[in-house]
Amino acid sequence: SRHSPSNGSSRTLSAREMYLFDTGGQYLDGTTDITRTVHWGEPTPLQKEAYTRVLMGNIDLSRLVFPSNTAGGTVESFARRALWDVGLNYGHGTGHGIGNFLSVHEWPVGFQSNNMPLEAGMFTSIEPGYYQDGEFGIRIEDVALVVEAQTEKSFLTFEVVSLVPYDRNLIDLSLLSPEQIRYLNSYYERIRAHVGPELRRQRLEEAYVWLQESTEP
Repeated sequence: SRHSPSNGSSRTLSAREMYLFDTGGQYLDGTTDITRTVHWGEPTPLQKEAYTRVLMGNIDLSRLVFPSNTAGGTVESFARRALWDVGLNYGHGTGHGIGNFLSVHEWPVGFQSNNMPLEAGMFTSIEPGYYQDGEFGIRIEDVALVVEAQTEKSFLTFEVVSLVPYDRNLIDLSLLSPEQIRYLNSYYERIRAHVGPELRRQRLEEAYVWLQESTEP
């Protein structure tokens, strides 16, 4: 459904708060479901730490290598661990199957205990979050394809197919491990390589400049 603002429910955006954008579209070659959280001003220390830990969970699950035929519920806690470390959590599922030009939430893929084991070729969302009631909400959601890992035995991993930068303003780099930073940098290189030329082709120069700034190592 398309979002239409109304006078009754609308309010002015300000640079002093966080915004959570849950976006998506239906295309003939697939369905997207991508959430990004941004802050255009000065985030509080808690906002910055919570965002960074949600991002760490997103990265930890996305780069996980696991045995074939593993149920999503078995690996789900990798997305929560960085939050759990400091006593934080979120109250929704970590991801759901995504149809190919079909349902945005497609059974039976996902990370709940009643979802089927993950297999190469499945699309799922990976979407940890953190919510402070009445104050702010954070969710970082990507669409990931289950692929075969480069291991001797047949193991699996994820390939994130949502190519949208994260908000640099909210990342506390001191919390990230070298592996997480390496993952981020290679993700940013992929975004530049795939999205950059397309923005140039469409002559979207302002967006192109934003993309370059947002994907600096």
